[in-house]
Amino acid sequence: MRVNFDSYTELGKAQCWGYHTVMKSSLRSASLLLVGLIASSAVAIWWPVQWSNDYNGWYAANPWLQPLWEQRLFALVSVTMFAVGTLLSDDEVRGVVRRWPTVLGGTALQYISMPLLAWIIARGWGLSGPALTGVLLVGCVPGAMASNVLTLAARGNTSYSVSLTTLATLLSPLMVPLVMQLALGQSVEVAGQLDALRTSRTLVLTVVLPVVLGFMTRRFSCRVSQWCERWSSTVANVAILLIIAMVVANNRDRLQQLSLPLLPPLLILNLAGYLTGYGGGWALRFDEPKRRALTLEVGMQNAGLGAALAANMFSPEASVAPAIYTFGCMFTGTLLAWGWAWRPPKGS
Repeated sequence: MRVNFDSYTELGKAQCWGYHTVMKSSLRSASLLLVGLIASSAVAIWWPVQWSNDYNGWYAANPWLQPLWEQRLFALVSVTMFAVGTLLSDDEVRGVVRRWPTVLGGTALQYISMPLLAWIIARGWGLSGPALTGVLLVGCVPGAMASNVLTLAARGNTSYSVSLTTLATLLSPLMVPLVMQLALGQSVEVAGQLDALRTSRTLVLTVVLPVVLGFMTRRFSCRVSQWCERWSSTVANVAILLIIAMVVANNRDRLQQLSLPLLPPLLILNLAGYLTGYGGGWALRFDEPKRRALTLEVGMQNAGLGAALAANMFSPEASVAPAIYTFGCMFTGTLLAWGWAWRPPKGS
């Protein structure tokens, strides 16, 4: 039988062209999210001072409204996680069970290494009070949804990345209070103490339940599924932008005092997370695509959730570090994905 090599060559070119198109689209989406974070935060910082003073005066005169600000943050977190749930496919959920040893190993690496790294770096840098609390919270929250997009752009194993994010999110009501309790201890100089049961209940209601509801909602009809496929990612990104903008607006007077001292330890934590993820993948004998997925998953934390938890459990000042980390991990993650995008894994 004669094989038409030209047809196979054309098929290979078409598949390669399609992959590069998706890869470039993923990088473009990540870059747009980073630009959106910068723009929305700039608006939050440079909003007219007179309006801000009037608003803050009215807000201070009505202290009973304080819970409303926190409720809005968690409402946006719930919207984000609901959108994430609508993006999960049946194959991705089954993949968590099918490849459970590697998924469990990667999730354990994240929940062990990042809190430990955050504690070592924060203590070594001499941080205290809300700054210390914020950095430790960054290390304790699960991985971010953006890591899945960047894994695709970085030629990593996207299915494995989604499985890691899914399992870390579902385990967050159990793991986040546990690692927060171990990392924070009793020596944090902040107003209020960690309530593990309250934290767990909050995560169930604002993270796990919305993901499950989103996953079920998508299965109502083909029309709903198509709508979710088209708009859920945009809804999630807009909600993240609003969370960070609200945190920045509520801490505009504190940012000048806290941002510069926090930048070096947060950058070190981010880069150490990448190195730990890649080294852990090598130690677990993962192939290169899985190593890249684990690297981005460990280094990119769900800092939006961390900001909401910090404002609700501790103080508004503690939410500054997670907000700053969101910028940092998006910037470094996009650069890393861009570099890997032009270096195909061996054997691919």
